[in-house]
Amino acid sequence: MGRNRLSETTSPYLLQHKDNPVHWWPWGEEALAEAKATNKPILLSIGYAACHWCHVMAHESFENDEIAEVMNDLFVNIKVDREERPDIDAIYMSALHMMGEQGGWPLTMFLDTDARPFFGGTYFPPTSRWGRPGFVDVLQNLSRIYRDEPDRVAHNAEILTNALSERNPGSSGIVVSDRLLSELTQRMVGVIDPQHGGIQGAPKFPQWSFFWMLWRGAIRFDNTQAANAVEKTLTHICQGGIYDHLGGGFARYSTDERWLAPHFEKMLYDNALLIDLMTEVWRETHNPLFKLRITETVEWLEREMIAEGGAFAASLDADSEGEEGKFYVWSKPEVERALGSEDGEFFSHVYDISEEGNWEGKNIPNRLRSLGLLSREEEARLKVLREKLLAHRADRVRPGWDDKVLADWNGLMIAALARASQVFDQPQWLERAKTAFACIVEKMTVDERLRHSYRDGRLGAAATANDYANMTWAALRLFEATANADYLAQAVRWTDILHGHYWLVTESRYATTADDTTDVLARLAAGTDDATPNANAIQLSNLAHLASLTGNQTYSEQAMSILESFSPDIQRNLIAHAGLLAAAIDAMSPQHIVITAGRNQIEMARALYGVSLPGSIQHILETETAERIAPTLEGKSAIDGSAAAYACLGQQCSPPLTEPKDFLKTLKEQRRSKP
Repeated sequence: MGRNRLSETTSPYLLQHKDNPVHWWPWGEEALAEAKATNKPILLSIGYAACHWCHVMAHESFENDEIAEVMNDLFVNIKVDREERPDIDAIYMSALHMMGEQGGWPLTMFLDTDARPFFGGTYFPPTSRWGRPGFVDVLQNLSRIYRDEPDRVAHNAEILTNALSERNPGSSGIVVSDRLLSELTQRMVGVIDPQHGGIQGAPKFPQWSFFWMLWRGAIRFDNTQAANAVEKTLTHICQGGIYDHLGGGFARYSTDERWLAPHFEKMLYDNALLIDLMTEVWRETHNPLFKLRITETVEWLEREMIAEGGAFAASLDADSEGEEGKFYVWSKPEVERALGSEDGEFFSHVYDISEEGNWEGKNIPNRLRSLGLLSREEEARLKVLREKLLAHRADRVRPGWDDKVLADWNGLMIAALARASQVFDQPQWLERAKTAFACIVEKMTVDERLRHSYRDGRLGAAATANDYANMTWAALRLFEATANADYLAQAVRWTDILHGHYWLVTESRYATTADDTTDVLARLAAGTDDATPNANAIQLSNLAHLASLTGNQTYSEQAMSILESFSPDIQRNLIAHAGLLAAAIDAMSPQHIVITAGRNQIEMARALYGVSLPGSIQHILETETAERIAPTLEGKSAIDGSAAAYACLGQQCSPPLTEPKDFLKTLKEQRRSKP
C-alpha cells in the first residue's frame, strides 16, 4: 500500500520528509522486500538535516505532487539520513565516484532489487538547467532502461558491486619513515594558499586530517613554513565568516577562497576537530585568538548543542524560513538599530558591515580585513556589542536543530574537551566531557556493543568502526585527564570488540561495518580521510597508546600491521592518507609524559602545556607516585616532596625532572626527529 512511512522514524532529517507526497520508506528489509515484490528499481535519496541542497531538492521535487506521482509509480523510494547510516552512505558514495561523478549531498542513487547501484548523481533540478537533466526526465529514462535493457542494468550493477568489494591486490607499498613524512610535510606546504591559508582554491574546508599531519610534521621536523601555514589557516578560519562571531562555533566550509561565505550549517565534528587542533597550536604559539575562539565555541556548545542525557547534538541547519544563512546575516540599518549609531558604526567598521553588503546584498560579520585583535578596551567594548546583537538575533526564527546523538562525533568532541580542559585549566569542560561519555556508555550500549545513534529514547543502527575508534580515543583522553582506570578499561573493552567484529584478518585493517551487520551491500575498508578522520587512522594512534599504557605489545604489532596493510594505497596517494600518516608517528615514537604531585607541580604543568606535543599521552597526577598508570612508570614518584616529571619515548623514560626548564628542554628534544 502506497504511503509515506517516515513519521515512524526518529531521525530529524527523515521527519523533515514525513509529509512529502512521495511514498518514502526508511532503509530496511521491508523496503527491499517491496522492491522485489513489485520488481521496481529503488530510488535511494541520502542527505542530512543541515544540508542546504537537500532542502532545495526537497522543495523543488519531493514536495511537488506531479513529480512525486512519477517517483511513486516507477520506483520504490527509500530515504536515508547519512548521519544515522554513514556505512550505507559510504557504499553508495563510493559507487558514485566509481562512475566518475563528483560526490556530495543530496546523493541520488538508483539501485536494482538487490540494492546494487546502476546509476547515480547528486542534486537534480526539477527541469533541465545548468547543464543538468531534469529530475522527471532522469526518472522516466532510468525506468525505461531498467524495464527494456535488463542485461545492461545487471552488467553495470555487477561491475560496480564487484568494484566496491575489491581491495587493491597486495602490491609492494611504501615504507613509512621519517624521511617520507618530512618530505611530505614540505610538499603539503606547497599546496597551501599563501594569502588566505587553507588548501588553494575554493571551496575551502577545514580538512583536519590534512592540517593535523601538517602540524605534526611542523613539530617533528622543525619545519617553520609548515607551522606558519597551519597558524595562517586557523587565523583566517577564526576571523572569517565561516566562524559565527556572535554566537560562537564554526560552519562546515567556506564557498569562497577567503573563508568569508560559508554554507551556514554547523556540524559537531568540525567544531570538535577545530577545538583540538587549535588547542595544540595554541600551546606552541600562545596566539590569544585561538584561546578566545576555543572558549567561545565551548560556550556555544554548552548553550545550543546539549542533547538528551547530556551528550552532544549533531548539527544546526544552514537554512531558516527557507533561506540559507538568514539567521546569521545583517543589514547595516539592523546593526545600527540594535546598537545605536555610534556603537553601530564602530561594530560595522570592525566586522565589515556595509550598506551594500559583503554577501548577496547582506553582511556576514567577519574580521578578515584586519586579522589581529584590537586593544583590551576595544575588544571588551566589542564583546558587549556582540552580546547585544546575539540577544537581538535570538528573536529570529532559529535554524533547525538535529538533536540526535552520534557516538563517533561525540567521541571527537569528548576527546577535544578533555584535552582543552587540561591545557586551559577549565575543569567544567572536563565535567561536560565526562557527562557526555557516561550518556553514551549508559544509553547507547546493548550487550556491551555500541550503537551508532540515539534520539527520543530510541537506538539506531549498529556501531561503525568510527564509533568504536573515536569513543576509544575519548576514553583514553579522559584517562589522561583523570587517571581513573575505569576509562582505560573501557578503552580496552572497545578495542577488543572492534578487533573481534571489524578486523579483516587477511587484510590487517578494520572494515567500516561489523561482521554481523547484515543490511549492507559491501564491507568497505578504506584508509582515506573524509570530513572526519578515518577509523583506521584513529585506532592506529589508540593502539600505540594502549601499548604504552598496558605494556601489551600485541597492540603495537596491530598498529604496525595496519600501516603495512595500507602501504600500497599510501604509495598511490600520500595526501589522501594524511590521517594514517600522522597516526604513524605515534606508532613509531609513542610519547608518554607524567608529572607527579608535589611542590612545583603548577610550574611543571605550565611547562608541559606551553609546548605542542601532538599525539602524546599526558598525565598530571594528584598522587606523588605514578603506580598503576603504566608499566613503564612503576616506581616513579615525587622527589623529596617536589613534583617529578618523567618523559618517556616507547619503553625508555627520562630520569626524574624537577626543574621546569630541564623538563621543557627534554620535551623539545624528544618530540623532534632529524631524518
